[in-house]
This record gives sequence, C-alpha cells and structure tokens, in this order.
Amino acid sequence: MQTLAADIAATFLDDAAALVTGFGRALLRFAMAPIDRIANACDIAGVLTERRATFRMWRKSRARARHEGRRFSLLGRLSPFRHLAHLT
Repeated sequence: MQTLAADIAATFLDDAAALVTGFGRALLRFAMAPIDRIANACDIAGVLTERRATFRMWRKSRARARHEGRRFSLLGRLSPFRHLAHLT
C-alpha cells in the first residue's frame, strides 16, 4: 500500500513539475517575442536563419534515426530477448 501511495505522489509531483515548466516556457516565449522581432530585423547576414535551419535539419535527422531504430519485425516483437537488443 505504501508503494502505491508513493507512486501516486511521485506521479503528481512529476505532472506538477511538467505543468510549471510548460507555463514557464510559455511565459518566456511571450516575454522574448519583442526581442526576437528586433533580432530578426537586425539580422542582415542571415546568421539567425542559418542557425535555425541547421537546428531543424539536426532535429529531423535525430528523429529519423530514432524512428529507424524502432523498426522491428514481428518475430522481433515476440522474441523473449527483445529487451536485450541494445547489447548487440
């Protein structure tokens, strides 16, 4: 019974922390919007747009690598050793 109560408390704390983090990010984005507009207006050489494009490409390649790593055959899903795949 104590472990169930501890799990519920830990889940509640994790959810509360995620909620506070989300509100903090939203507030920060709202506060930084004028500064971002000024930075984009002053970006003559296109450095900011180049950095954003590089970050987007990096994030897409990372997501693609994760997706390709998750491909398993039906036999792989039924294998009793499927959780040991990272050891090979």
